[in-house]
Amino acid sequence: MKPSSPRSNSLQNASILITGGTGSFGKAFVKAVLTRHPEVKRLVVYSRDELKQYEMAQLFPNSKYPAMRYFIGDVRDAARLRRAVEGVDIVVHAAALKQVPTAEYNPFECIKTNVLGAQNVIDACLDLQVHRVVALSTDKAAAPTNLYGATKLCSDKLFVAANNVKGARDLRFSVVRYGNVMGSRGSVIPYFLERRKTGVLPITDPAMTRFTISLDEGVEMVLWSLTHACGGEILVPKIPSYRIIDVAQAIGPECAHPVVGLRPGEKVHEEMITASDSFNTLDLGRYYAILPGDGEAARQFYAGTLGAQPVAPGFCYNSGTNEHFLSVEELRRMIEQHVVGGGLAPADLGNGSHSPLLRELAPVA
Repeated sequence: MKPSSPRSNSLQNASILITGGTGSFGKAFVKAVLTRHPEVKRLVVYSRDELKQYEMAQLFPNSKYPAMRYFIGDVRDAARLRRAVEGVDIVVHAAALKQVPTAEYNPFECIKTNVLGAQNVIDACLDLQVHRVVALSTDKAAAPTNLYGATKLCSDKLFVAANNVKGARDLRFSVVRYGNVMGSRGSVIPYFLERRKTGVLPITDPAMTRFTISLDEGVEMVLWSLTHACGGEILVPKIPSYRIIDVAQAIGPECAHPVVGLRPGEKVHEEMITASDSFNTLDLGRYYAILPGDGEAARQFYAGTLGAQPVAPGFCYNSGTNEHFLSVEELRRMIEQHVVGGGLAPADLGNGSHSPLLRELAPVA
């Protein structure tokens, strides 16, 4: 697989489409692009929910941001997706069904979106002169134990393999894989903040750990990959871990923390790079890159451009053995910055202004 040569600024005067664009990542990505790249030609939000698009259009109205477009559609619908991709230079694929219990109960619905939808994105990009594609993945795709992780691993494989059939096109497909996004919808921190008012924060397992990344860091990684990735790699960020019990202590130290057990398909610790991946993994500095099986050209590319070095054989990037863990105080500060400061009002934290967390997070008058 021969890597493409990245352009110096692939967003300049570009048309960009983001699938699942009304989600937490999509909103943050749109805000970053409009702020940092006002010269962007067109920015298309492609998603299924008309209400969410309406609400997003109030935040980013076309009158103020003439590049904005809102396109109703589902990645399962290949014909509609092709229509949306016409004239687009860059596609960021963020659409997915990602709730683990929902996927376990409705497996083929998850497959339709996460696997068949991924292939629809690939086909549209191959046929319609798209130049750059970045697909979002998850730590659950490494050695998956649940259907959601299995579908995202399959999606990753599809995007990596798409580089084999691009021919002479100026096109590269890359994947970014990272852990839980702090404060994203359906994640543990908003759940605990909501549950805090009940006085009970249920813990699945006291030993449980997770990787964590902020929305801004996730957006930065995608923007980096658009201009630096050579195609065919799975990029993994170097990010901290947290213990679920520490999150509970940070949010509700006065709450009860009963242990309720793992949900179906849930792991105690997450991985982003397995020991089997180590033989094809490079250390790029800020990120790791898992290369495809025939990735010698990519290996030489990264060695030449970034001085990348291979990781040690048997290296494993696991949330439970990570070198960097967030303390309770660090978690409180990050919740203030990325959750409360990111749009969650102090009133949403529930009653009980005597709580150390509320005093920590409440804005100073």
